[in-house]
Amino acid sequence: MIRWRICILLSLVTWFAAPALGQLRGHGGPVRALAVSPDGARLVSASFDTTVIAWSLATGTAEKVLRFHQGAVNAAVFLADGRIATSGEDTRIAIWQLDSNQPVAVLEGHTAPVAALAVSPDGKMLASASWDNTVRLWPLAGGAARVLEGHQQNVNGVAFTPDGQSLVTAAYDLTLRIWPVSGTGTPRIVTLPSPLNAVAVAGNGDIVTAGASGKVHILTPAGAPVAEVEAASVPIIALAISGDGRLIAASSVRGAVAIIDRPSGKLLRTLVGPGLPAWSVAFLPDGKTVLTGGADRLIRRWSALTGEHLGEIAMSGPADPLARYGGDPGAEVYRACVACHTLKADEGPRAGPTLAGIFGRRIAALPGYDFSPALRKLDIVWTPETLSKLFEVGPAAYTPGTKMPEQRVGTQDRKALVEFLQKATQP
Repeated sequence: MIRWRICILLSLVTWFAAPALGQLRGHGGPVRALAVSPDGARLVSASFDTTVIAWSLATGTAEKVLRFHQGAVNAAVFLADGRIATSGEDTRIAIWQLDSNQPVAVLEGHTAPVAALAVSPDGKMLASASWDNTVRLWPLAGGAARVLEGHQQNVNGVAFTPDGQSLVTAAYDLTLRIWPVSGTGTPRIVTLPSPLNAVAVAGNGDIVTAGASGKVHILTPAGAPVAEVEAASVPIIALAISGDGRLIAASSVRGAVAIIDRPSGKLLRTLVGPGLPAWSVAFLPDGKTVLTGGADRLIRRWSALTGEHLGEIAMSGPADPLARYGGDPGAEVYRACVACHTLKADEGPRAGPTLAGIFGRRIAALPGYDFSPALRKLDIVWTPETLSKLFEVGPAAYTPGTKMPEQRVGTQDRKALVEFLQKATQP
């Protein structure tokens, strides 16, 4: 059974921040969930590091870091009105406006981690799947949730049908269930040969599910088998379907992503990852580009049509903010910070404040940036010693209340990073 518990001492690694084509790096832990906005302009990622990051896909930069959940964040979805919903190990579901630092609503009721979320086609309901063996239907306008009971083990996946009349759930108890959203009648139960980790529904209503066997099952809207695809020799842990319904992406615990032609049920190609779990997968609206989030903390871009890994090579030149620091070991460590921080005052803040002139400045004292109240109460002045301490013990311990993803840096890299920042942040 796939269980997620983290006890990791994290160190920063090199990240090449190539706008529009590069990998996205900002999380301090494995990337557990991805959600792309309907217009393809934004990406929301959720991580084991307890944070959620909102990205601009056009620039490859982090626009906002959200911190609320007490534990791994397992799921994220865009709501119809532009808000997002997130859920996690702490059993809570948070509803966010992306311009706010705290949830505008918190939905509580589950008694175990919430593993997956789905929004109804009309945008009026949110469905949540939990390891407490239940599924809940939440009216987004307010009111009590309806609890769907019947699964005997962890419910890992949930998806609405295109007409909004049914809800499909997948669980570790080998069953896929098709529930009437109206609340009248009993669910249709489909038993498959192995535990299920994920489910998705195509635009024509076809159901796609996968799990421990490494096989992807394609079923009719009524649950009758259509095809069974050998996608991997190890468990599949995430699924996505392209907007036109033609392609299926199935990611595995070894990082490979199978691209399947849904109408024919044929495996087209396999995107070969780094050998670490690819916990999340999503298509961009063009249907040609796949994003994956992995255990190595990176969000990668792939061509679904060729299998090519996009943005592997570092950009050098005007698009690379660190081009002028080539060969500086501290600059290479700092690449993991580029998504959230700038080095020059005229570049302004991103998801985090600019670091220009940071040394000698009191924490949370930079004008024009919305720091949390908890940070404003801390008695810290940024010096080489205090900045080094931040990355020695981690932001959560040294600056409680921070929105910064959890990061720890080894001694040599920490020394190089501080020395680089002393040079690069001078007015």
